[in-house]
Amino acid sequence: MQGAFIATHLAASAATLSWTFAEWIWKGKPSALGAVSGAVAGLVAITPASGYVTPMASLVIGAIAGLICFWSTSYAKNKLGYDDSLDAFGVHGVSGTVGALLTGIFATKLINAGAADGALHGNPGQLLNQVVAVWVTWVFAIAVTFIIIKIVDLIVGLRVSSDDEILGLDSSQHGESGYNLEA
Repeated sequence: MQGAFIATHLAASAATLSWTFAEWIWKGKPSALGAVSGAVAGLVAITPASGYVTPMASLVIGAIAGLICFWSTSYAKNKLGYDDSLDAFGVHGVSGTVGALLTGIFATKLINAGAADGALHGNPGQLLNQVVAVWVTWVFAIAVTFIIIKIVDLIVGLRVSSDDEILGLDSSQHGESGYNLEA
């Protein structure tokens, strides 16, 4: 139990730092939103690994997740042109995938005797298991999401009108203002 607690904190810390430094280097200054996004990326990435990896491995997993998620939200999203205003996929989807795959590399029986070692500890088959699990998860998530989107689109639609977008969704959909801009 303590190992998972320590791994979780270390991964979140390492991801916060790696995202912050990456943002500082490539964008000229770090941001509080970037630091928090890095922390979330580290937490998501360590989730599949927390009961299976050493503290040092959790630092590596967090640092890698922070860097990859910074790249995915800052560059890949723009290159691929997908709509993800809250970076949910870039932080959660990408770091969950990274964490699951890195579990297959860093897992060790020293932390969890009932589990399998990862590739770094002599069992490359565990990495293959993780790759298969990630692919199955992605296929399932994509298929179910597609079905849900189609059902929602048939029942209520997925987009609001252009007029509602211009007016603002707070006013047009909820009948209230999210911001009081009159000072």
